Order: sequence, then C-alpha cells, then structure tokens
Amino acid sequence: MFGFSDLLSLIISAFIILPIVVFLRETGYLIVSGIFGVKNPRLTIGSGPRIFKFWIFDIRKHYHLFSWFSYDSLKRESKLAYICIYAGPILMNISVSLLLNTLLANGLLEEYKTFWDRFVFYGFYYVVFDIIPMRTINGMPNNGMIIYEMIRYGKRTDWNHEPFIQKTTDIEEEYQEIHEEIKDKNKEKI
Repeated sequence: MFGFSDLLSLIISAFIILPIVVFLRETGYLIVSGIFGVKNPRLTIGSGPRIFKFWIFDIRKHYHLFSWFSYDSLKRESKLAYICIYAGPILMNISVSLLLNTLLANGLLEEYKTFWDRFVFYGFYYVVFDIIPMRTINGMPNNGMIIYEMIRYGKRTDWNHEPFIQKTTDIEEEYQEIHEEIKDKNKEKI
C-alpha cells in the first residue's frame, strides 16, 4: 500500500535525487567537451524564464528534467571528439553510480542506504536510456544512436539537420526574443 513514507520517498526522488542525477549527466558533456576546447559553454538547468545566470550555469524557473548543455564551437572538431562528447553523460552517470554502489556494497553509506540506492537506480536509469541507440519522440537520436552512427557511418544519418547540441549564442538570442514577445503581450493586456 502506498503510504506517507512512500510519498516522502517519491518527493525526495523527484525533487532531490533526479535533479542531481540530471545535473551530473549534463556535467558529463561539459567535462568532455572542455577537453576538446569548447567555446562559450553553458549548462542550462530547467526551462522557462531564467532565475539567474552565473558563469556557465543558466538556472531556469520550471522543472529540472528539461536541461541541456550548449556551446558555440570546438577547437578540435573530429569524429572522435563528437563520440567522446556524447559519451560524456553516459560515462559520468556510470562512474558516479558505480562509485556509490561500491561504497554501498562495502557498508560505507549505511546511514542513508535507501537514498543512495535510489540515487544509483536513477543514475543507471539514465545510462540505459542514453546508451541504447534509439530515436526520441521528436525523431531526434539519443546519445547512443549518435555514437553508433558516428562509429558505423562516420556521420549523422537521420533526416534532421539541426545540430545535436545547439549553439549557446543561438539559444540566448532565441530566449531573449521569446521574452521580448512575452513582455510585449503583457503590455498589450494592460
């Protein structure tokens, strides 16, 4: 039966564990792309209006699961660079999850075992849906599909010509345009 403790666990999972797992996943892009000389990186957490922007972090008002990494260009572009960048989130979640699982198996995180068990679960959950090659609902390839196509064909093979990772500058311009339209519409209402 679903009780109060289950509700509390669900809230902790949805509002503490998942945002951290998503943040770590997106950080995987950041770390690996930094190795290849990324220019103008940005890690956007959430969607909707901006709450604040600090350095490369862009924190938005609405729920955290819609998060993304963007950059303008790479100094060292190559097939290997793109494969590594798209493997970054997978490697990050695998690394953190395996580390936590090892600590749990050795009894080092016993005090909050349930919390850490769930953290490991969600870390591997993202790995599974990132590593198995597939297309998402909008037809875009996931990281596994991008890696597979880059290894097998040496290029992207889907019909979509949008970049896998959008340019930070383009995203910022689009954000500013949308919010100007919203301001204009709000002025019209008054």
